[in-house]
Amino acid sequence: MSKTSTEPVRHALSGPTMGTRWSALFFAPPGFEAGTVRRALQAAVDEVDAQMSTWKPDSDLMRLNRAPVGESVAVPAMLMEVLRLALAVGRASDGAFDIGVGDAVSAWGFGAVPASPDRIRTAMTARRVPAHEALELCDGSVRKRVPVALDLNGIAKGFGVDRLADTLARSGIGDALVGIDGEMRAMGSRPDGEAWTVAVERPDPDRRAPHSVISLRDCAVATSGDYRHWVEVRGRRLSHTMDPRRGAPLLDAPASVTVLAPSCAAADAWATALTVLGPVKGGEVARRVGIDALFLLRDGADSIRTCRVGRVFAQDDPATAES
Repeated sequence: MSKTSTEPVRHALSGPTMGTRWSALFFAPPGFEAGTVRRALQAAVDEVDAQMSTWKPDSDLMRLNRAPVGESVAVPAMLMEVLRLALAVGRASDGAFDIGVGDAVSAWGFGAVPASPDRIRTAMTARRVPAHEALELCDGSVRKRVPVALDLNGIAKGFGVDRLADTLARSGIGDALVGIDGEMRAMGSRPDGEAWTVAVERPDPDRRAPHSVISLRDCAVATSGDYRHWVEVRGRRLSHTMDPRRGAPLLDAPASVTVLAPSCAAADAWATALTVLGPVKGGEVARRVGIDALFLLRDGADSIRTCRVGRVFAQDDPATAES
């Protein structure tokens, strides 16, 4: 038997989900049936999308959105898990992360229908109650205390990444790098024992280039930024991230915020929360809850300055992030 016949084989799998692509990189023994795993990974993200999409009228989330105030609505276990985490981050961030901005997201044209000036005015003048106050979660059901339109775009992709990781683990793969649209989770390490490396993208809308590189082992990373999805109003580019207090896109938001956390769903939610809070208040909250975060701030036309929070980002040559 040749020496190479027992060496791990590299597998790079991918597929469509949530308007973008998922990916999974791992090494397995020769003869490993990657096709079976790919189908399981696709099924995992399809299930997340079927439950949490605002683009699918028959999703469990949209069914909850259509339910009248006061009615208890049974929801699947995964959706309940995401709702519980979303409300917990909402409370901990004093409402900076708020899944109850679905009306504003849709009104400004970041959903399934075009922007509407009338709906924008309605969203900006509505009495806004944060989702962690508007929803009551019971065993397997949700009840709305007040009218609210839920949107999980700030957490669903991260949760989808976690589902990819869980699916690989159940398939016997303990070392892998999985992701959806830049939200990534590292499992274990590479075959040589080194950590997985992930680039933090420079917030440039015209090209993709790395700002820095971090090493991850059993840790997730997510970035929220203003450079991929935006609207332009009176010559001003506005981020897709909503200010929950105004029902409108953030003004003077960081160019991007990158967060490390044990789960990608948590990293995803906290990246949005810290983007809303900004580097000063967001830095205080990140330190209080023990989050590693990197704020990239525009300083002139082409200059980017940084605000670093936590052990990993505090170094010029970041250490390996581990959960």
